[in-house]
Amino acid sequence: MKYNKEKVDVEVAGKLGLLPKEFEKIKEILGREPNYTELSMYSVMWSEHCSYKNSIFWLKKLPKEGKQMLVGAGEENAGLVDLGDGIGCCFKIESHNHPSAVEPYQGAATGVGGINRDIFTMGARPIAQLNSLRFGNINSEKTKWLVKGVVKGIGDYGNAFGVPVVGGEVYFDDCYNVNPLVNAMSVGIVKKENVVSATSYGVGNPVFIVGSSTGKDGIHGATFASEDITEKSSEKLPSVQVGDPFQEKLLLEASLELIKTGVVIGMQDMGAAGITCSTSEMSAKGKHAMIIHLDKVPLRQNDMQPFEILLSESQERMLVVVKKGMEDIAKNVFDKWDLNCVEIGEVIEGDISKYYVGDELVAAVSSDSLVLGGGAPVYQREFKEPSYFKEIEKYDIEKIAVPENLIEVAKSLTANVNICSRQWVAEQYDTMVGTKNMTTNRPSDAAVVNIKGTKKAIALSVDCNSRYVMADPVIGTEIAVSESARNIICSGGVPLAITNCLNFGNPYNPEVYWQFVGAIKGMSAACKKFNAPVTGGNVSFYNQSLIDGKEEPVYPTPVIGMLGVLEDKQKIMTLDFKNEGDYIVLIGKTRNDISSSEYLYNYHGVKLSPPPYFNLEEEHFNLSIIQNIIKQDLILSAHDISDGGLFITLIESCFNNNLGFDIKTDREIRKDAFLFGESQSRVVISVSGDKLQRLQNILDISFVDYFILGNVIKNGDIVINYDNFGNIKEYRELYYNTLASKLNG
Repeated sequence: MKYNKEKVDVEVAGKLGLLPKEFEKIKEILGREPNYTELSMYSVMWSEHCSYKNSIFWLKKLPKEGKQMLVGAGEENAGLVDLGDGIGCCFKIESHNHPSAVEPYQGAATGVGGINRDIFTMGARPIAQLNSLRFGNINSEKTKWLVKGVVKGIGDYGNAFGVPVVGGEVYFDDCYNVNPLVNAMSVGIVKKENVVSATSYGVGNPVFIVGSSTGKDGIHGATFASEDITEKSSEKLPSVQVGDPFQEKLLLEASLELIKTGVVIGMQDMGAAGITCSTSEMSAKGKHAMIIHLDKVPLRQNDMQPFEILLSESQERMLVVVKKGMEDIAKNVFDKWDLNCVEIGEVIEGDISKYYVGDELVAAVSSDSLVLGGGAPVYQREFKEPSYFKEIEKYDIEKIAVPENLIEVAKSLTANVNICSRQWVAEQYDTMVGTKNMTTNRPSDAAVVNIKGTKKAIALSVDCNSRYVMADPVIGTEIAVSESARNIICSGGVPLAITNCLNFGNPYNPEVYWQFVGAIKGMSAACKKFNAPVTGGNVSFYNQSLIDGKEEPVYPTPVIGMLGVLEDKQKIMTLDFKNEGDYIVLIGKTRNDISSSEYLYNYHGVKLSPPPYFNLEEEHFNLSIIQNIIKQDLILSAHDISDGGLFITLIESCFNNNLGFDIKTDREIRKDAFLFGESQSRVVISVSGDKLQRLQNILDISFVDYFILGNVIKNGDIVINYDNFGNIKEYRELYYNTLASKLNG
């Protein structure tokens, strides 16, 4: 025996991240002690990153059914939604937080590569990318290094791959100082007849590995993603994958060409856990096993051990099962694109997949026992309300004085790094490649992407305010879903479905797990209300740091990626004011509320307060009114109120056409709450004078709360209650230059 000479016991299992009872369960499944290769396979496949063992119980409670669903959550590599006209939209969001924390450039780049492969492995061509990023204190040199590395990694990979970044979000908070969050979303279009499944069946059908060669990068990457970030995490650079976007572009074209030949039985991306994951998941889904010859796998390095070949997360690789007798067709396609296409095994009967090096059997495991929903363990963790809730209960708005100088507040918020323009980031992404992005020069709350050859477009949004979720996980996550819906509806679209990336701390911490359970409950309620089922996504636990022996979890950050559709792409609704004299109307009721706002958090320094006012029924009702008036062509712009409150919404509506506004506030509401509070379910619209009465008639009949704020004015002047707040030029300077000056200063 040349391989698997290592001693295997409970201590070795523990070093690989397995609990003692999990080691015992593996022995029970196998009917014997595992060898080192088999133990390594289980350690990765049963990690939180691959098995969702601490989250799957609650994830199953999310709404997943809907007439628009073509593929259910968890059934394939990504969700698939019916857009009509024989077209499906494939989309998913995933995290690459831990790799990005230790090597931001490659961590972010390979996150982009991996999520795009999840899309085209199903037969869809990626047409859009989005991302959601969280970093620590922007004044920290480490934060600046992380931001620049992550943004360059996303930009370099996405730009070379040739898919535009059409939207996203970037936030800064001290809780992310050590552990940034890097969530990447990809969206693709496919004709329904070309959809490919990640399955394997048909005894004797050949199994090919295609794309790049296999190296030692990324080994135990899934295990690394399932543990805390510590001061020693930089020593785990081998767990960070290395990407090649040009190779991925070739792999995309070769894969889509192969699918069109009709010879493909199944196809699976090699992401986390590499060959182990792809062989076991495809085998379990197709209820057939495989024989795999690891010595036939094209390698970049000599003397790789069997477990290294099986667990390598080298990028730009796929596993493909094709019809027997059609091998030459597959080889010819990949030869054309100058990519590896090597037959490494075949499909067999039964559940036990066997892995050989030469004549030596190095592993024999039940595929079903490795995968999610099969033999992987499922845990329900203890949870309890966090102790910090006692501080939230002490909050009293009456103890917060209204500042005398509201102009100073307005400028401070405009220059706030969580509110100001992300232009410095966007400029490093190719937002226009492929000519499908319809909102490059027509600003809209959601990104709108053209579906060529049809009247339709898709609307996309990623959203989460982690302060709100920290304040109340149920309400905060309801708001995250609702804001995505609000952005899509304000752009003229109809919400269809969501994907999610659930970023939390250590699940063994009952207070963290309480946040997670609350987020699932909030997501479920909001998705049901908007008839937007969950198509899948990603859970990322262990986002925290061990500093001086103390665990510090990040704020709970359940990022929502929502897909919507515009049936008529000519009817995009933009957010910018159009003409002098147009009326500005606020839809939705403003409350005496500054809770969890950027204004309260950063200007007043109050870090713990309840979430802003929110009522799900009210949100849904108000947005139904917005949909109605957009359909009737009554309004000229629509822009939702979110971070920074009404004032920020108004100046953002002015920038594109260098206009200003003259408004009055509601005397029954504190001025700071009216201008800077973030009570939810509100939208600012503009309407021409000749349509104002018709609009008011509809609003009155519907009994929706609304307030006529004032008018759009020329020259960029900003007037509030007859007070001159300055000119839009001053605010433009702050809004567009702050982030670059902070990062480069």
